[in-house]
Amino acid sequence: MRISLTLNGRATTASEVDPNASLLDLLRDDLGQVGSKDACRQGECGSCTVLLDGRLACACLVHAAQADGRSVLTIEGLGPSEGLTDLQQALLDRGAVQCGFCTPGIVVATLHLLERTPRPTEAEVRAALSGNLCRCTGYQSIVDAVLDVAAERSDS
Repeated sequence: MRISLTLNGRATTASEVDPNASLLDLLRDDLGQVGSKDACRQGECGSCTVLLDGRLACACLVHAAQADGRSVLTIEGLGPSEGLTDLQQALLDRGAVQCGFCTPGIVVATLHLLERTPRPTEAEVRAALSGNLCRCTGYQSIVDAVLDVAAERSDS
């Protein structure tokens, strides 16, 4: 099956996609976008979170064919071509990254929150993270990093 989409702002086509593939399979296996992680395949962990037409989606739950003609933004498309986003740096500074498996989904979800709500409350950050499981760091350091970024952005 052939699928054409806008991936991280660029028109992209995959020619020989398995008809049973998920969006996660398409991204990782066919398009080389391996930042979205494959952990649960049930939409429970959030490690494969992407933006599909500007809305959060677990790529493991979306059929690849559903992405045809649509826009997909992955962790690879969120930051500068070199270096880290301010949020990624804040997560490192706060010690909120250990194994890193959950980090791509957390970054996508929280950057999406910060775009919609530039000065979120702690409760809003926690709600935005509710679809992302982290087994290593706990959540306080992640929440603190997001709140740090929101404060820094509003000061500038």
